[in-house]
Amino acid sequence: MKQGSSSTAAPAAPHGHQALSGYIRTRFDDFSRSQKDVAQYIVDHLDEAAFQTAEELARRANTSSSTVVRFSQALGFEGFPELQQAARDEYRRRPPGQAAENGNGGAAPLFSLDHTEFESALASDHVNVEDTAHKLSRSEVEAAIDAIVSAEKVLIAGADQMAFFASYLRHLLMLLDLRAEIVASPSQEALGRLSRIDEQTLVIGMSAGRPHPLITRTMKLARHRKATTMAITDATLSEVARLARIRLYYSSNTPAFVRSHTALLSIIQALAYGVYSRDAQSYDVRIKAFRLK
Repeated sequence: MKQGSSSTAAPAAPHGHQALSGYIRTRFDDFSRSQKDVAQYIVDHLDEAAFQTAEELARRANTSSSTVVRFSQALGFEGFPELQQAARDEYRRRPPGQAAENGNGGAAPLFSLDHTEFESALASDHVNVEDTAHKLSRSEVEAAIDAIVSAEKVLIAGADQMAFFASYLRHLLMLLDLRAEIVASPSQEALGRLSRIDEQTLVIGMSAGRPHPLITRTMKLARHRKATTMAITDATLSEVARLARIRLYYSSNTPAFVRSHTALLSIIQALAYGVYSRDAQSYDVRIKAFRLK
């Protein structure tokens, strides 16, 4: 991390010139639960942390501004302004292609500088999809498609806002005549599905921000039973991601009051298309039969 000025109280010895996001990763296990929410958000949304107020950052991370201040102090800073300066230093040092302000490689912006709130939300979704495409590893995507194709059954876990996306992924897989179930709540029926997880099951955990306890529990159970595990999440430090063998990350930045799920939807549809492309002719017959029912 870059050294601050004489007014910055962050100690020099612990992290020297290490980038802020790298230092947060090394310290992640030392933080409290609420501080981990802040840590996750800063690592995955460095540009926002660099220019938002502590109150705005707290709202994005689903915590309080006092937690953001305490997190800053836990890192060795005097307060949030010093942490924000370190975030700005790292953001400005990033290669142009990695932190393009427009997110489109220098092309003309989608809207004029005086764009409306509506246009701003659309523009951020455009950037999210492009940013997600750049971050996804082709090897991880191929591993995800292989896992879906080879699984005897697929269990998709997504609670609260993720329940819709879990259901949609299940719908797409069922169109391809693949056996898929969802766990969206701790109902008796859902718990029964969890009890049937085995080594031939692919368990997909979906989360945004702090994962729902049910999703974490599902992933832990899947690992215990030696099932293949996949995480689709917007937080690289998410516990769901750490419990998964295959990890797909998406960007959820937005100026709106809720996270953006545009890139998540793109990943879901692209995964289903990747499965379809493995045997398009055969799947076409299955899809036609499904629609005729």
